[in-house]
Amino acid sequence: MKNEEMALLFSEATPYIQKYHGKTMVIKYGGNAMINETLKNAVMNDLVTLTLLGVRVVLVHGGGPAINEMLKKVGVESHFAGGLRVTDDATMNVVEMVLVGSVNKDIVSRLNRAGARAVGLSGKDGMLLEARKRELVVRRADEGEDAPPEIIDLGNVGQVTRVNTALIHSLIRDGFVPVIAPVGVDGEGRTYNINADAVAGAVAGALRAKRLLMLTDVAGLMDRTGELITDLTAARAKALQGDGTISGGMIPKVECCLSALADGVDMVTIVDGRVENCILLELLTDRGIGTALTL
Repeated sequence: MKNEEMALLFSEATPYIQKYHGKTMVIKYGGNAMINETLKNAVMNDLVTLTLLGVRVVLVHGGGPAINEMLKKVGVESHFAGGLRVTDDATMNVVEMVLVGSVNKDIVSRLNRAGARAVGLSGKDGMLLEARKRELVVRRADEGEDAPPEIIDLGNVGQVTRVNTALIHSLIRDGFVPVIAPVGVDGEGRTYNINADAVAGAVAGALRAKRLLMLTDVAGLMDRTGELITDLTAARAKALQGDGTISGGMIPKVECCLSALADGVDMVTIVDGRVENCILLELLTDRGIGTALTL
């Protein structure tokens, strides 16, 4: 975004700045915005700007492409089921190494260089993300309703059972930006790979965040004619799932959004992370740029 465009944005943004000052906002960072250098820098600058405006920012990130690249280097083959990475012990070691030891630290470094005070966290730090093993239940359309479902073992794939918010509250209270890698742990010390969307939704709900922004590689949710749906209630979203308008990979993403709303988040927005300065454009303008979900 050019300087004159940024100046115009801020000239119109005063009501929104007042609205979000002192509020907690969770950003799920992933997709092309984590790969393209221009977009990386724009996201970091947007986040720093929010902190300067008094917003309490919490960042949850993914890292699929980086994981794929490292698995290929070490000769470990990737397998997916239901859009989730089947994570055996060898894969889990790589996932944790990449997410916690590489991707997370790179984001923290970029944020700090841009002017924030960022702190990198794994879900294992302070038992931040407690988790349990997740199983994938599949019902095949060609089998009768009474047929037993197929249970697919995903290995070390988990789902969040509890977010211990004390550490996050302590950091944001002191002006830090927590940067959370989606790796969790159970009471036995077993490590789990957790979908970053699910972590972002769980964290936002546990914090009762004002907003949750989910950066993706699409403009938002589309209707059957291909037009962007700008506003959507939870009830309408469920109806669109039922009639097949919301399908494929968008189903679990929307489920995370609805779960966050049910837990007390005011609004969840699916935002096009391919748009430079997408975070500021969504939060500080009348029109926004994505699909906003509310109760």
